[in-house]
Amino acid sequence: MNNFNISGINVFRRLAGMDLPAMDDLGRATIKLSLNAGDPLFHAAEQKPFVYVVNRGVLKLVYETPQGDSWIKGFVDAGICFASLMALQEKGATSFSVYAVTDVAIEQIDYRILQQLADQHIEWQRAISNAFKFYGQRKEQREMELLTLSPEQRYLNFIQQYAHLLPLIKQSDIASYIRITPVALSRIRARIKASGKISLL
Repeated sequence: MNNFNISGINVFRRLAGMDLPAMDDLGRATIKLSLNAGDPLFHAAEQKPFVYVVNRGVLKLVYETPQGDSWIKGFVDAGICFASLMALQEKGATSFSVYAVTDVAIEQIDYRILQQLADQHIEWQRAISNAFKFYGQRKEQREMELLTLSPEQRYLNFIQQYAHLLPLIKQSDIASYIRITPVALSRIRARIKASGKISLL
């Protein structure tokens, strides 16, 4: 995999809403990685003080318990940047694991360099600030759905939000994301299909 479709440079430009200075510094802080479907990007409890930009493909972010249970906290695809915020702290460690759903091309960027760029350039400060803002908005939306919506409503929201990814994501992963069992999801899908509410199943 050597075709990187959506670069980190373009993602940060979009976040800033303008051109960015010191792009050579970003290039020196960036490592390009390739993953095959099923490969881990990192596991929980690892020191990974990096921001990741997905160039191509889909990954799932997973919380795993010592008992062997796992719940998917989210999916990220091309053009999205993400990080484990716990790992960005000094001597911090990741709080979740990340696995490739499809073959993936991704950039790993040293967060310390991004901090330096934000300290030196207001354009970079705006890009990083917007990245954290959008992360917070997604997190708030996710919490609201889990706490206030029924499983069926969560599923309907999922297929609207991730319609472009549905052919790539396993039903068991969708069930994990909306916090129900695969059997419960199968029943919801059958009920929705019988009602004729939607055809995208």
